[in-house]
Amino acid sequence: MRFLFGMSGLLATLALAGCMKVSDMAEGTRYHLRDAGILDHSETRRSSSWRLQPDSFIYIAQGHFVPPGDVYPRPNVVAEEAFNGFVEYFPMVRRAREPAGLEEAMGEAVAVGAHYLLYLRFAAADDRIGSFDELNDQRALDRLGVDSGVVQLMLVETGTRYLVDTARIRSRGGVLGIYDARPEHLLRPPLQDYARRLLGLPR
Repeated sequence: MRFLFGMSGLLATLALAGCMKVSDMAEGTRYHLRDAGILDHSETRRSSSWRLQPDSFIYIAQGHFVPPGDVYPRPNVVAEEAFNGFVEYFPMVRRAREPAGLEEAMGEAVAVGAHYLLYLRFAAADDRIGSFDELNDQRALDRLGVDSGVVQLMLVETGTRYLVDTARIRSRGGVLGIYDARPEHLLRPPLQDYARRLLGLPR
């Protein structure tokens, strides 16, 4: 009897597996590799599920805040990576040339006629040793590991100054991408994913 139950369970499992798409299986594999720390991983926590129209005009700017510690990313790198992530999904998107305060960024967004201001800051970054050169320079075995970073953002409607959404994006590098990586290398994929979420597209 146990044998029959076991066989029927096996047949049911194989039938279900046969119904799965290859793309679903690949995405499931990627999910587990990210969760295990093999591939880069990110987690986005939003305060709302607000969605935008595809023709929304978004102005992207980054604050002056620099992550604490010994990490020195390019001054405008978060805005640059956000622009690169958004431009595929929002044709009407512009980026500030350099970091700006919130009021300054809002003024620039209004001046160019943007519907929304996406204002970001690099809240935290941890640049771990990921190459032999870095290990020779720092000689600190306790600093070996994967990079990580946190980005905070606000999405503000320029006409009403209504705070449409806030989000916190935490990124962690994977073992396969550890060599000569930096925290800013983790920025674009989760920001691109955030753009997709704003449109209500599947991840």
